[in-house]
Amino acid sequence: MSGKVVVTEFMTIDGVIQDPGGSGEYDRGGWSFEYNRGEEGDEFKLDELMAGDAQLLGRITYEGFAEAWPTMKDEQGFADRMNSMPKYVVSTTIKEPSWENSTVISDNVPDEVAKLKDQYEGDFLIAGSAKLIATLVENDLVDEWRLMVFPTILGLGKRLFPDGIDRRKLKLTDDKVLGPDGIRLLTYERAD
Repeated sequence: MSGKVVVTEFMTIDGVIQDPGGSGEYDRGGWSFEYNRGEEGDEFKLDELMAGDAQLLGRITYEGFAEAWPTMKDEQGFADRMNSMPKYVVSTTIKEPSWENSTVISDNVPDEVAKLKDQYEGDFLIAGSAKLIATLVENDLVDEWRLMVFPTILGLGKRLFPDGIDRRKLKLTDDKVLGPDGIRLLTYERAD
């Protein structure tokens, strides 16, 4: 059995995944906080994290998470899990990561991710990390997509699927509405 690479994203209707939490990355950030995903949405994110084996992150997402999560606390254990689980950051500039249980992947990303999939049985969760996801898509390494689609259009920003990627056929395996604001959770797997 091998691990599964799972892209889990907050996304706008027009495909933007940039700065949903409002870290100041750009002027349209913080859009996810304008909506209520309800208890079901919160439970989904907690259960997903608790069931995951590791995180795979691009440098920008990693740096944002590494700055925020070590000081956070919550009753549900989300912060403890974020901090304690294994994390793999793809970067050519980070040499010695400061966030606990972090390992740097600096070259041969597709080969290294394929090796990691053989080392673990569960899910590798990828949030944010648009450039990393594009590399994984290009090398056919994404096994599942969990897209929490927020009912907003931003008009600009980093998109999950950049122009020019190869066509991929997917199958919808789950579709539910979260919270009173109509956030849609769409889960896709490979159609092969």
